[in-house]
Amino acid sequence: MARDKVLLAHGAGGRASLELIKGLFLPAYGNPLLEVLDDGAVLSLDGVRLAFSTDSYVVSPPFFPGGDIGKLSVYGTVNDLAMMGARPLALSLAFILEEGFEMEALERVVRSVAEASERAKVQVVTGDTKVVEKGAGSGIFVTSSGIGLLWPGASPSGRNARPGDVVLLSGPIGDHEVAVLLARGEFSLEAPVLSDCAPLWELVQELFEAQVEVHAMRDPTRGGLATALWEIAQGSQIGVVVEEGKVPVRPEVKGICELLGYDPYYLASEGKFLAFVPERDAERALEVLRSHPLGKEASIIGRATAENPGTVLLRTRVGGHRLLEPLTGRQFPRIC
Repeated sequence: MARDKVLLAHGAGGRASLELIKGLFLPAYGNPLLEVLDDGAVLSLDGVRLAFSTDSYVVSPPFFPGGDIGKLSVYGTVNDLAMMGARPLALSLAFILEEGFEMEALERVVRSVAEASERAKVQVVTGDTKVVEKGAGSGIFVTSSGIGLLWPGASPSGRNARPGDVVLLSGPIGDHEVAVLLARGEFSLEAPVLSDCAPLWELVQELFEAQVEVHAMRDPTRGGLATALWEIAQGSQIGVVVEEGKVPVRPEVKGICELLGYDPYYLASEGKFLAFVPERDAERALEVLRSHPLGKEASIIGRATAENPGTVLLRTRVGGHRLLEPLTGRQFPRIC
C-alpha cells in the first residue's frame, strides 16, 4: 500500500482505512474515547450517558433504487447511534454542493432528508452549506453528526463480545451495494434489487425491551459483513466462526456477485446489523428480530470462541474453513 499519497482504498473500510486511522489519526488525537474505535463515542455528562457519532456520504450516483444520499445521511448516522445502544435525539447536516448541481435534485435530497428524519423520529437541529467550483466536487456530498441517549444499562461495544456469544444477523446482506452498483449502469446488468437503507433503532430497542443482553453490535456498511465481524473479533480478542449456510444472501445479489466475481461478504448493507448475545438469550433475540418487519429474515449465523482470537472463520457448506479478513484495497468505490 502506497504511503506517500491518499488512495481511494484509504476510504473503503478495509486494511488501508485502518492503517490510516491507526497510523495518522490516533497518534494525533488519541484519547480513551476515540481509541475504542466503535461506531461512535459514549459521553457522560452529569450522569447522563450520551452517544455521539459522525459520518460523511459521497455515494455516486446520489440517487439509486431504494434510496438516495439524503436518506442515507440520516439513516447511516442514526444507525451508528443505535449500534452504540442509543436512541437518536438530534442530527446536524452539512452539504457540500458543486456549482451547477441541479436545484431540482437538491430539493429532492432535502425532501428525502425530511422524510427520513420523520421516520427515524429525529430532528435536524443545525447544519452548514458550502458550494465549490464546478469540477471540484461530485455534485453533492453530505456530512451528518448525531447525538443519542444510551438505553439504561446498555453498553454494547466492539470490545465487549465474549467467548460463547451467539452471533445474530438481522437479514440478508449486500442489497445496498448491489443497488448502487446497478444504478451506475457500468455493466449493462439489471436485477430487482433495492437498497436496504432503513433506520434500525426501533428494532434494537425491542431487543432491549425484551431484556436481551447485547454485548456487541455493528452494522455491516463499508467493508461488509466480513469486516464488521473482524473488527469485533479484533476489538474483543475473540475468535468468530460463521456458518456459510446460515448467512442470508438474496438470489439476485448472489447472482450479480457470481457474474462479476465479487464476494457478498464484503458488500455494504445499510439496514442490517450484527448482534453478539449470550447463548441463553439467543432464541429470544431471534424471535424478537423476526417479529419486526426489518428483522423478519434474521438468522443465527455463528458463535464467538476463545480459540483463534482476532480471527473470523467461515465454515463452508462442504465443511472446510475460509479466513475472513478486511480487504487490502477496495471492492467498489463510493457506496455510502
